[in-house]
Amino acid sequence: MLEAVNISKKYGHLEVLKNINLKIEASEIVSIVGASGAGKSTLLHILGTLDKADSGKIYLDKIELSQLSDKLLSGVRNEKIGFIFQFHNLMAELTALENVCLPAWVGKADKKKTEEKALELLDLLNLSERATHLPSEMSGGEQQRVAVARALINSPRYVFADEPSGNLDSKNADELHRLFFDLRDRFNCSFVIVTHNPDLAGMSDRTIKLEDGKII
Repeated sequence: MLEAVNISKKYGHLEVLKNINLKIEASEIVSIVGASGAGKSTLLHILGTLDKADSGKIYLDKIELSQLSDKLLSGVRNEKIGFIFQFHNLMAELTALENVCLPAWVGKADKKKTEEKALELLDLLNLSERATHLPSEMSGGEQQRVAVARALINSPRYVFADEPSGNLDSKNADELHRLFFDLRDRFNCSFVIVTHNPDLAGMSDRTIKLEDGKII
C-alpha cells in the first residue's frame, strides 16, 4: 500500500497542497482530477518520489520514504515505481527496445534478460515491428505505448501517469485507457493517473478530486 499522511507543499507563498491524506491500495486504478493549478501533478510527483513535500510523510509498503538516503530512495523508485508522462520523454537517439530497457539497465539488470522482457512487453503492446525504430519513426500513439512498456520493465508495484492521453487523439486515448486496465489485471500493479479526461476518470476504480490543494 502507498499512503500519504498530511502532505503539504508550497511554492513561495502559494499553498499547492494542504494536508493531503490518501491511500492507494494494491492493484487499484485511481484517477486524480481537478482544475488546472489544483495541485494534481504536484501530488503525483510527491507520491512518486520525484518531488519532496514540505511536511507530511509518504509510506511505501510501510517504509517511510523521507528517512531513506537519496541512494536508497533512487533504488526504491527504480524497483517499485514506473512513470508515464504526457510527452513520452523517450530518448531520441535510442530505439524503442533501448528506451524500454533503460530503467532496468540503470538498475544493473542482466542485459540479455532485460532485452527479452522488453521484447515481450513490446509484443504485448503490438509494437514488435517497432523494436528497432527511433521515436521519430513512430506515431504519437506508438511512442506512448513504448513509454508504457518502459514504465513496466522493472515490474513496478505502482505506475504514475501524468496526463498520459493528453497528447493523443480520441482513438489512441481510448486504446491507452483500456490498456491500463488490461495491464493492471496482467501485472497486478496499481495505476495513479492525473487526467482531465472524464472517460478515463469514469472507468477508474476510484476518482479523487483536488480543489485549491485539498481533496474534496
